[in-house]
Amino acid sequence: MSTYKIAVIGDKDSIMGFKTIGVDTFPVTSTEAALDTLKKLVAENYGVIFITEELAQGLQAVIDELHKRFLPTIVLIPNSKGTLGIGIEQIRKNVEKAIGADILFRKEG
Repeated sequence: MSTYKIAVIGDKDSIMGFKTIGVDTFPVTSTEAALDTLKKLVAENYGVIFITEELAQGLQAVIDELHKRFLPTIVLIPNSKGTLGIGIEQIRKNVEKAIGADILFRKEG
């Protein structure tokens, strides 16, 4: 049975808290560095990779391709300045795709 590691990619201020719980942290300052790091983590068989929403905006095509795979799971998180709403929107889409309905955010009328 394989064990998979967990990583987080983002700006230093946003990801350092993850280090205290044993997550491998990869501070980057550019989309290019984030892409290089993401490719490295995929090649190293990380099971879960958190990426700050701000960086993920520039990596959307790559992230979309990775979502087609079983692993790694890519999770978008807010950075230290707040959320862009991208991560929660991705969760909504995944739930809707999985069960055929938007049960999380539908508005009751």
